[in-house]
Amino acid sequence: MPDRKQRAGFDLVCELVFRPPAQLVARVLAPLRVPPPAVVLVGAATGFAAAAEVGRHAFLAGALLLQLKTLLDNADGQLARRTGQITSFGRYLDSESDLLVDAAVFAGLGVWIGPWVALAGFVLLTTVLSLNFNLERIYRGGPAGPGDGSLLARVYDAVYRPQDRFAEAVIRRPSRATVFVASNFGLSPQLLVLGVCLAIGHPLAYLVVLLGCTAVLAALISIDRGRHPS
Repeated sequence: MPDRKQRAGFDLVCELVFRPPAQLVARVLAPLRVPPPAVVLVGAATGFAAAAEVGRHAFLAGALLLQLKTLLDNADGQLARRTGQITSFGRYLDSESDLLVDAAVFAGLGVWIGPWVALAGFVLLTTVLSLNFNLERIYRGGPAGPGDGSLLARVYDAVYRPQDRFAEAVIRRPSRATVFVASNFGLSPQLLVLGVCLAIGHPLAYLVVLLGCTAVLAALISIDRGRHPS
């Protein structure tokens, strides 16, 4: 079974930086029968540790932990595909733990850049990631995906369904170029850039990056809508 997720876009940071070491992790864990959700939970714990380090101004330690979290994020999906353990439970757990870690990291940042600025950053990141996901989904013609009735599915629907509906309202027949650009604004590149900003001691610079990502996606979606007005 292939360990690469089929996507229309190509995430350069994910594929060139994090995927190779994540493949090694998945290959080591597969014969040990480590369940992919366990890797998700370890990755989430690493993310929360990063948030704690950011909150106490240990920016370099937080940056390094975020990169380890990203590596584990890439490894859990590869492990699931390699071992044939792809489940809706794993998908929901992965998405929801990522959201909680993002919230924790921005809460840690809020100690130093102010809570309202941090909240704005969290909203921008969530918006960019939602557009990243939905541009790919709409381009491929996939549904948002019905819940399976489990608790995690209900939480997923409550959190992400409004984002999906918003994306469906603003996105109209995205071009492949738009999908490619959006694919490079995913979580792996975001956490790498945030890590760099933390490592150099300028976390506010990351908000400028987020504003730029949002502006680029808004412009591309607007262009696509102009090409397909109905």
